[in-house]
Amino acid sequence: MRGGPEGGGVRIMDYFEDKIFNSVSNFKTGEYDNCTFKNCDFQSVNLKDAIFIDCSFEDCNLTNQKLHNTAFKTVEFINCKLVGIDFTLCNQFLFKVYFNGCNLDLSSFYKLKIKETSFIHCSIKNVDFTESDLSNSLFGYSSLTNSIFSNSNLENTDFRTATYFTLNPALNNVKGAYFSRQNLDGLLLHHNIKIE
Repeated sequence: MRGGPEGGGVRIMDYFEDKIFNSVSNFKTGEYDNCTFKNCDFQSVNLKDAIFIDCSFEDCNLTNQKLHNTAFKTVEFINCKLVGIDFTLCNQFLFKVYFNGCNLDLSSFYKLKIKETSFIHCSIKNVDFTESDLSNSLFGYSSLTNSIFSNSNLENTDFRTATYFTLNPALNNVKGAYFSRQNLDGLLLHHNIKIE
């Protein structure tokens, strides 16, 4: 348990360290440090105020989760379903996430500072990155169909293997960003330039 005396007004939280969870049917709101969640379905679990530090989620379903004040501090999601997640509800203190093989469709990172985030082999369709700071991030082999970039910081961000994205360089900071010749059409679409 973590926290102050029970009568002192400080909430006591359960503390879990170095554990592997294959089920979250008895999930307790608490602090999870260096824990792994495998094949867990979080759809009916309340993650409000939970804290995850150096954790990994593998083959988990968090679709439509309401992450009110949920803390993800250096957390990796591998082959997870994260459809319809509003990451703006998360606790932003030390917020750091990585995605590999995940479905993030219909999610929102509106105005978030998510520098150096990696999205590898992900489905990122209809996702809102408006005014987010994605500098030094990587969209590796990920599909960005209909995702929104507006007033976003994309400085030094790597789009070389990303597909189906469209963004207007005049409305985003793309200084030092990486693109390939194969996906220049997504960069130039707003200028009505034809590439053959």
